Amino acid sequence: MGLIRFRAIALDLAILAGHLMLYPTGVLPERPSAPPPPDAAARLPTEGRARRPVVLLHGFIDNRSVFVLLRRALRRHGRQHVEALNYSPLTCDLRTAAALLARHVEEVCARTGHRQVDVVGHSLGGLIARYYVQRLGGDLRVHSLVTLGTPHAGTRVAPLLSAHPLVRQMCPDSDVIAELRQPAPECRTRMISFWSDADQLMFPAETARIDHPDVISRNIRVSGVGHLALPVRSAVAAGILEALDTADEAPVEAPDTFSVA
Repeated sequence: MGLIRFRAIALDLAILAGHLMLYPTGVLPERPSAPPPPDAAARLPTEGRARRPVVLLHGFIDNRSVFVLLRRALRRHGRQHVEALNYSPLTCDLRTAAALLARHVEEVCARTGHRQVDVVGHSLGGLIARYYVQRLGGDLRVHSLVTLGTPHAGTRVAPLLSAHPLVRQMCPDSDVIAELRQPAPECRTRMISFWSDADQLMFPAETARIDHPDVISRNIRVSGVGHLALPVRSAVAAGILEALDTADEAPVEAPDTFSVA
């Protein structure tokens, strides 16, 4: 296990170096596609004729550039409409980012003719998306939410950087985590959490699992993958695609652990 963790840390450092080079390319927000003409609703792809749009949401002090490889994998496997949302690194309240996500999802639905989207969130992005789903009525718009290394129960590593309000909201005793523990009996969104036994920013590692009695959830353990590598590794991308593709189907006997070490 020590060797696996060492490899995960080494890979995360290499990914961080590469990501720092790509970071400037994702600073500016994406340019949305042109709005459809007034009579486009009947001609736009809808459920049954095309797969739901996928919205990608990055983590703390990151931007959409982290999803370059995942976006490519999603499009290569038939997800025609994939876009990433940037929220400001100056955001001081997770709820503000969740409200931004809510507006963006409404825009995506209006532009594509779909009633629902799927969301993939990395780290803090997954927590923002879950807050939108559980606390802001986003379960009406989000069919499936996939989270990657998200501190669903709060992480005890976060206090090391607790000068930032968003980091404090990721702590186990934060008001945001308390809100997400509250009952959500009518939540419709299916949630799939990918958590890693080698994630250096989730402490304990199991904090990235979703454990809520009212939520339709599945937790998939990834072996040997560090925090920064979760949205980059091809095996994780394949797991995300499988999770999204099977979200409409009845529960199946699928493995909840896989290794890419």
